[in-house]
Amino acid sequence: MRNFSYYNPTRILFGAGQIASLAQLIPSDSRVLVTHGGGSILQNGVWQQVEQALSGHWLSRFAGIEANPQYSTLLRAVKQARQQHCDFILAVGGGSVIDGSKFVAAAMAYPGEPFDLLSGTPIRRALPLGCVPTLAATGSESNGRGVLSHAGLQARLAFSAPCLFPRFAILDPCTTFSLPARQIGNGVVAAFAHGLERYLASPADMPLRDRQIEGLLLTLLEQGPKALAEPRNYATRANLMWCASQALNGLLTCDDTDDDLQRLSHELSLLYHLDHAQSLAVLLPALLEERPRQRRLLQYAEQVWGLRRGSPGQRMDAAINATEGFFRRMGLGTRLSAHGLDAEAIPAILAQLQREGPEQRREFDLDACERLLLRAL
Repeated sequence: MRNFSYYNPTRILFGAGQIASLAQLIPSDSRVLVTHGGGSILQNGVWQQVEQALSGHWLSRFAGIEANPQYSTLLRAVKQARQQHCDFILAVGGGSVIDGSKFVAAAMAYPGEPFDLLSGTPIRRALPLGCVPTLAATGSESNGRGVLSHAGLQARLAFSAPCLFPRFAILDPCTTFSLPARQIGNGVVAAFAHGLERYLASPADMPLRDRQIEGLLLTLLEQGPKALAEPRNYATRANLMWCASQALNGLLTCDDTDDDLQRLSHELSLLYHLDHAQSLAVLLPALLEERPRQRRLLQYAEQVWGLRRGSPGQRMDAAINATEGFFRRMGLGTRLSAHGLDAEAIPAILAQLQREGPEQRREFDLDACERLLLRAL
């Protein structure tokens, strides 16, 4: 095992009814900016729970953070928070809302131009942030990373800092009951793809992490279809919410910084407005086919899919096909053509990667990226 550093200060409150704990988690004299996306939290009762729990607190609500949070939108949130002297941020929504709120928290504590924090200036301070996830997918509620879109630059910009870990995250599976099937599938596929990418990149001498990720993937395979069949099954939703949180809370990514799949996914989301999980479902099967056939893929075939007969090549091919089939079962397309894209889209993606600069591409050269995208057609 190589050296690594693991840090996670986020307090998790898991289970039904935990939103009522908000009053004990946020100081009573705080001026709270509550951030969210569309109007779903106003319709499904989540906002009413938040408002009731914080009835003794001063609240300001900012709505409209997009599925791929826009820099311009987040600047409006910063402006509102400054005008109203907010000193605590509560993000209520999916991973994009939480990501965007992390940037708002950092910008509020920075005296210069907020864009500096996306262009090399270290993030050293941030307002305290708490979150109530309403979508089990990216694990943003328990890590210190985020990503946003900048329309003017046509770029997806990542940022991270230890001070961006939420102080707490309330994971109430009931908040996910009203999600449409598309978002249920998105959440399952996102967690699965994040876990599998780390699994394939894992060093050979970390058997504990292997077993942890295999357990995550097997649970998602078991529980994901159940969530589509029984959307209001509490036990299923609880298992999926905990899986999603575990997938990217840093525990499974120790000793590993391989994120090529994520970068390509972000480019597809930026250019063609695909959901993050939709991009992952297209790219991951192609990436498995494009990478050299390795022992890790064979281990995945055996341990996750139970494929122990046939030649190694046959088992690896079967595992790739099974993975693609699972994504489709969860309602996601696995080819660019499923989203109306063909080979004419590839030059735009390659051009975008060139604009990002070589330091953003690392392992993927443009030729390899083109081959991968052609496989994904």
